[in-house]
Amino acid sequence: MPMNRLLTLGVGALTAVALSVPLAAAPASATSSHHRSGGSLVLVGGALADDNAAIYGDIVRLAGGAGKARIGIFTAGAPTPAEDPDADTPDCNNSVCNGDYYANLFKTYGVADAQWIPIDVDHPEKADDPAVVAQINSMTGFFFGGGDQYRYVTTMTRGTAQRDSAALAAVRRKLRTGAVVAGTSAGAQIMAGRDMITGGSVDPGLRDGSKPGYFDDSTVLGYLPKGGFGFFRDGLLDTHFSRRGREARSIRLATDTRNKRVFGLDENTALEVTHVGSRHQKLRVIGERGVTVLDLRRARTTAGPVWGVEGVRWTRLTEGDRYRSDRWQPIFAAGKKRVVGAPGCAATPTEDVFWNYGLVTNAEALIANAGCASVVDVSYEDDPRWQATLTRGRDFAAYRAGESTSFTGVVIGIGAA
Repeated sequence: MPMNRLLTLGVGALTAVALSVPLAAAPASATSSHHRSGGSLVLVGGALADDNAAIYGDIVRLAGGAGKARIGIFTAGAPTPAEDPDADTPDCNNSVCNGDYYANLFKTYGVADAQWIPIDVDHPEKADDPAVVAQINSMTGFFFGGGDQYRYVTTMTRGTAQRDSAALAAVRRKLRTGAVVAGTSAGAQIMAGRDMITGGSVDPGLRDGSKPGYFDDSTVLGYLPKGGFGFFRDGLLDTHFSRRGREARSIRLATDTRNKRVFGLDENTALEVTHVGSRHQKLRVIGERGVTVLDLRRARTTAGPVWGVEGVRWTRLTEGDRYRSDRWQPIFAAGKKRVVGAPGCAATPTEDVFWNYGLVTNAEALIANAGCASVVDVSYEDDPRWQATLTRGRDFAAYRAGESTSFTGVVIGIGAA
């Protein structure tokens, strides 16, 4: 199974679900989903390549290093073998074979041990099995694979209050005491705090707004008000971010839910968070693409028959850049050079501003063309057709190392074209 394969999920077993759907009662061992300070997170935006030594190596280092790290693999977000028509073939894509794959992959990076944690939607009771808890307690780090983040909710939390199962409580304790918890795609999304995204494509989400719950309908921008596991609470999280044009859907969700900050994770790229939840917490970008930080403290929605927003401030961080959440401050890596745009304005529209790094391409055009007061582009979809306008804020600055461009102070406006 190639590691950059996206773990998408046909959720026939999870038909349209609202928050009122009852789950199993919490066992006596369950604890509330409260997280204190502790270890580290490595949050990957999806499509993590198996040869991304920077990210896998970072997880192993934070788990104790080669020859010492012991990694527990969670794949409950994936289909079960019974749902996978290729379960008995090399093309399998299910909880068991994905767990084996990741365990074997981590062993190539020199860990002392890597084991699948046998929890999935066919075996949610395993999340309260003392043997599984003992297995978790023997680990120094954890990796959560992709699929559907709501499956992690249904397998590892209990009741409408989403209380910790015994397994999740054990992971939480390990994180508090210094373990690393990593995840890719849905496995990163589940680390979110309140208002965790459960699904929804960009254009209908922009038009119709968000709804609380889980929906087996890709047109509905859904979210869980109680969130995911709550390991990362500095803002909303979203994955596959610029590749799938999710800047727009995350802005709509943030304005609907009154969140003031979004962290968008690009594919094959990680946001490393050390000293999680403490006053010493530090954020750093690792990998191929970038991490977006959207600041909505000055954003305002526009009135009219079609929703719109103005004043969203955009920072984009690339390899080596850091971020101080407490100060809302980017810290660009040493050695990156300040970019001064050329005179004139030669920005070329994309085929779709909300797809395949379209908005990033427009930001790079704004940076490269000092003569452009703004860069305007539109979406491919036309129900309605959306227009995105990028301008330079007072704190605008851009830096480059190689092919990677980092910037801050780009201001986003979105409305009907």
